[in-house]
Amino acid sequence: MAYRVTLIPGDGTGPEITEATRRVLENTGVRFEWDVQEAGVDVFRKEGTPLPARVLDSLRLTKVGLKGPITTPVGTGFRSVNVALRKELDLYACIRPCKTYPGVRSRYQNIDLVIVRENTEDLYAGIEFERGSQGAEALRELIRAESKRDIPEDAGISVKPISVSASERIVRHAFEYAKREKRRKVTAVHKANIMKFSDGLFLETARRTAKGFPGFEFEDRIVDNMCMQLVQTPENYDVLVLPNLYGDIVSDLCAGLIGGLGVAPGANIGNDAALFEPTHGSAPRYAGQNKVNPFAMILSGMLMLRHLGERETADRLERAVAGVIREGKNVTYDMKTRRDDPSAVGTKEAADAVIAALD
Repeated sequence: MAYRVTLIPGDGTGPEITEATRRVLENTGVRFEWDVQEAGVDVFRKEGTPLPARVLDSLRLTKVGLKGPITTPVGTGFRSVNVALRKELDLYACIRPCKTYPGVRSRYQNIDLVIVRENTEDLYAGIEFERGSQGAEALRELIRAESKRDIPEDAGISVKPISVSASERIVRHAFEYAKREKRRKVTAVHKANIMKFSDGLFLETARRTAKGFPGFEFEDRIVDNMCMQLVQTPENYDVLVLPNLYGDIVSDLCAGLIGGLGVAPGANIGNDAALFEPTHGSAPRYAGQNKVNPFAMILSGMLMLRHLGERETADRLERAVAGVIREGKNVTYDMKTRRDDPSAVGTKEAADAVIAALD
């Protein structure tokens, strides 16, 4: 049986690392039927939208997607395709494992953390009001009337919703993940000491939900302290569950602990669909140069295999990637001790080495 999977190459360097990952996955022995769907900057220029309805239709049909990185303009242009996909498909749980692989340059060893990030609420919900807009003025008036506080007239405004329902399902997902992957502890991360009605609600819900999982250790940390703790004693933590914005920031911090985004895979999970993608961006300046590191994308494919129930094959693929990294011969420039090392290989060659290492 072949698994039907929506394949979204992305833009920038996305198509190169997506093709490398497709070849690796097809050499694991698992069969796939790919539905290739283009999205991103180039599609925006052709079709007037970076995320055509056909992409969502495909994902709703296959229920599984593998996606290369897509460029998100800073400050102007269309909103993030990634955020739109999560919202439209209700991919409420972002899973970002952060694990050290021997051979990767890092100040740390034996890191094995998992970020479980709520994907649909918080400041990333996209409820924003432009400076000087009617909506911003109406909100300023409401806040003045209800809280007796003023927001400057020249301010843009973002709204931060945190609900009991979304908080409960992400915390429950974190515990269920911990149970399935034989983890030991879940830590809820928040800023409830300051934002008492949003983060406070998240913490209250997390504590209540944790009582339904008595076999696991549960604790909570304030987000700024959590960042310090991760730098000082990362070995004390296991699964971290966080609201949207903190999850995004802390996942990059944890990626820094393991040597960078080049070995940081990601999964976005909902009740009806799942989408797998690397944590890093599209690096458009390197597009078409056969230069960038494909390992985060390949490891995202490994997470997809686990999701599909192909755990033995997923473990075999992870061992292959780890072996190539440990040997340090067939790796891209960013994985070398010196970034100008002439022995660095390209995207295609790194994928070839993983294929050769599959046992």
